[in-house]
Amino acid sequence: MTRAENKRRCPWCLGSDSYLRYHDEEWGVPVHDDRRLFEFLVLEGAQAGLSWSTILNKRKNYRRAFARFDPAKVARFGVRDVNRLLSDAGIVRNRLKIESAIGNASAFLEVRREFGSFDAYIWDFVGGRPVTARRRTMKDVPARTPLSDAISKDLKRRGFRFVGSTIVYAFMQAVGLANDHLAGCFRRGQLTRATEGPFFG
Repeated sequence: MTRAENKRRCPWCLGSDSYLRYHDEEWGVPVHDDRRLFEFLVLEGAQAGLSWSTILNKRKNYRRAFARFDPAKVARFGVRDVNRLLSDAGIVRNRLKIESAIGNASAFLEVRREFGSFDAYIWDFVGGRPVTARRRTMKDVPARTPLSDAISKDLKRRGFRFVGSTIVYAFMQAVGLANDHLAGCFRRGQLTRATEGPFFG
């Protein structure tokens, strides 16, 4: 076994190499780039009702299909683009999800105009630091929290769709607003030390 194979990880990532890389390199790492934040909003919305592995496998296709997640470009998508996306086998061909991604791009730009960046808006919900909790097993990891409820409510008020509390909490975990690596996972300590976030145990 290599050193990497000997490391303790959250059990959800052990099913495939793509899951493993995503867990080790991205999941829970604080994201402050607006384009990346928009990417995860689109991908988490697309994942609703599907497995995350399905979305990971289609991620490159999504980047191509959605103008590398430039919200200004996606916001200008029209009927022709919707039809193009509906015929694109490389993404999830669901009209509601596709149209919500385009509508969310416009809402995203409105937030950016109001707050200077989507990053400033979304990180203000956690005071600029990741929420870190001591989760010992996967049973301890919630599907939603009061905070994700509040963010979901505010996003919906601003015109976002496919942003229910469960989707929002998955987004929070993905972009590092919440550090939900389990207590025994090697990434939890690394991220906690790197961010010096508040600890709620």
